[in-house]
Amino acid sequence: MALAHAVEYGPAVDEPAEGVDQRVQEISAELGSPRAAGIAGIVFAALFIVSFLLLRHTPPEGSTAAQIATFYLRTNVRRLAIVELYVAPFAGIAFLWFVAVIRARIGAREDRFFATVFLGSGILFVALFFGALAAGGAVIAAIKFQGAPPPSPDTFVFARGLAYAFLYIFAMRAAAVFTAVVSTIALRTGALPRWLAFVGYALALVLLLGVSFTRWTVLLFPCWVAAVSVVILLRHGEQADAVRTTP
Repeated sequence: MALAHAVEYGPAVDEPAEGVDQRVQEISAELGSPRAAGIAGIVFAALFIVSFLLLRHTPPEGSTAAQIATFYLRTNVRRLAIVELYVAPFAGIAFLWFVAVIRARIGAREDRFFATVFLGSGILFVALFFGALAAGGAVIAAIKFQGAPPPSPDTFVFARGLAYAFLYIFAMRAAAVFTAVVSTIALRTGALPRWLAFVGYALALVLLLGVSFTRWTVLLFPCWVAAVSVVILLRHGEQADAVRTTP
């Protein structure tokens, strides 16, 4: 009787746990959806490119104190404050989300060595990118929020040089490592087309060796992230269509 009671009522006890586990898996799949990675990557690329193009408009090299004061005391400071203090940081946040979702999609297939370099280089890139924004935006923040006078030519040159070092010398090297690691993981797992992975290797080489000579080279990185995001979205759409047509 006891055995019959266990057989009869045992499955009914296990059903709630199985239902909870299934729901947890469904929620995890939704949070780690390729669509989230694709959207985050495109948002990062768009915000990065827009911020870069707008923030290039600064006083030219060799500007006098009067020219620098005129630049910062007019409407330019408002535009720069909006872009550098409000818009550009969201590019870094979107990139962190892109990294997190990609890592979640790799899951159990990830290699610990490459996963560590992948995560570390992504976080390091965002930290250095924020450092460049902080260096370039310190003058704007001081003028707009603290009522400071316009910077002297020496202060302006130092702030711009510090921002340049953070972005072009260090952040782009971290981006090169990130690109190379993502390309390697893509080849090992088949997550991306082989041609896109090889383009990533070429881009990593350019960022390592040539970004200091041509400033426009930095735009190659967000363009590559956007290309990866578009491929992820297209593949996700194809998989969704295949699931819907499966009898």
